[in-house]
Amino acid sequence: MFGFFKDKFNNLKETVSNTAQVLVGNVVEAVGEEEEFSDFVLDDMEDTLISADLGVNYAAELVDKLRGQSKIKPSQVKEYLRSEFLNTLQNAGENTLKYEEGKLNIYFITGVNGAGKTTLIGKLAYKFKNQGKKVLIAAGDTFRAAAEEQLDIWSKRAGAEIIRRDKADPASVVYEAIEKGQKENFDVILVDTAGRLQNKFNLMEELKKIKSVIDKKAPEALRECILVLDANTGQNGLQQAKVFTEAVNLTSVALTKLDGSAKGAIVLAVARDMKLPVKLVGVGEKMEDLKEFNSKEFIEAIFE
Repeated sequence: MFGFFKDKFNNLKETVSNTAQVLVGNVVEAVGEEEEFSDFVLDDMEDTLISADLGVNYAAELVDKLRGQSKIKPSQVKEYLRSEFLNTLQNAGENTLKYEEGKLNIYFITGVNGAGKTTLIGKLAYKFKNQGKKVLIAAGDTFRAAAEEQLDIWSKRAGAEIIRRDKADPASVVYEAIEKGQKENFDVILVDTAGRLQNKFNLMEELKKIKSVIDKKAPEALRECILVLDANTGQNGLQQAKVFTEAVNLTSVALTKLDGSAKGAIVLAVARDMKLPVKLVGVGEKMEDLKEFNSKEFIEAIFE
């Protein structure tokens, strides 16, 4: 078990307040006073859920369950949504980041440029280092000098080592990192990757190549393939999850920039459509502002 992210959100309710208003407040305001679920009321509810970035399919599914039934009244819509949302998150899988003590643990980090990958890797390295782990970062986004520079700065701040080779083949950088990790008994390797979606084919091929290096060199060490999603991307996040799943078999999501976002419902859409659990959440600029996601706490905060 991976217990060292158990530090609670001090201000989770505040962090998700915008999402809570859009996702729950607006729905309750739209239908809560009605006597019955008429077609008109249900259509209104569906539109409100879609505009909250739940996605068309998921919104339709939630509303369709209310059609032609008489048990749940509009005044109970809040409890209905609470139960449905919690089930969706829990059905997607465990929120705990996989980690095996005494072994090499590789985390393959993907996501589009600008999602907050580099910052997340720095914060994750810092978390591991604080637990006395030996951490190596593989700078796999070799064609964007700014990414490597930024990663270098983060690695120094976190006290982690880094392998970077400007303009080199990303797969060769990862190969070198695994060799070093195995020889020098590192606990953790964090693999950064490019996120240029403009040329999707090239990016996917590059990611597959890196993944095949890990599969050949250290198949038993790959713990997670994590997609970093900016909480503000809304429904685009679902598309990103589909694209990156094609290339590497994603296991989980890290959500960045949740503080202040009104589009946090994307975690529900990704959990429902892709069966991908959220495991990490970035909620600020500081090194400590990376938390382990907890489905129950998240739902409680949204429905308070």
